[in-house]
Amino acid sequence: MTRMVLLGPPGAGKGTQGQMLSQRLGIPQIATGDILRNAVANGTDIGLKAKSYMDAGDLVPDEIMVEIIRERLQEPDAQQGYILDGFPRTVAQAEALDEMLEAIGQRLDRVVHVDVDNETLVERLSGRLICRDCGATYHVRFHPPAKDRVCDECGGELYQREDDQEETVRSRLEVFAERTQPLVDYYRQQGIYHKVDGDREPETVLGDILRLTEAG
Repeated sequence: MTRMVLLGPPGAGKGTQGQMLSQRLGIPQIATGDILRNAVANGTDIGLKAKSYMDAGDLVPDEIMVEIIRERLQEPDAQQGYILDGFPRTVAQAEALDEMLEAIGQRLDRVVHVDVDNETLVERLSGRLICRDCGATYHVRFHPPAKDRVCDECGGELYQREDDQEETVRSRLEVFAERTQPLVDYYRQQGIYHKVDGDREPETVLGDILRLTEAG
């Protein structure tokens, strides 16, 4: 039984780790963006409430997000555990999550922080290029196209998203660090916080996380 939260800044590979852990452990990776979209698409009562905020361009309130997560955690595939990816992001959300879990007779086993230093993250994210036509992804250093700014797959133009420009990346990382440190402190006080070095091969990082789950 593993009930886990994955933390990590943009570009740290948290989503990749969540997918690999899900396959290895046989439990769902619950990415909050996905379950929010699913709740809206399925037209559930709580999904419709969330949609009213999203349509107005507002953030979905914590209590609605927690209720959507509660519904998801009661589905059959989550009964042997789950990996929460993208929630909580603040101490208020963590407290609300703890209260909800207590109400359904559960608690988190561990919180794993996939940590990568900012300069590495800036290099990873600001080097990303995307094809305007087919959406193929490249990287100026790690996976460059054969011809500069031209997609190998379809010949389309490669461009850089505004979110991936260096100044924007650095700003996103600063915001993440400011919001996440109180969350780190919160879970450290509970004795369930663990940090792993994410600046290695994905399989190596996965091995460290699996050892944490085996340690109980």
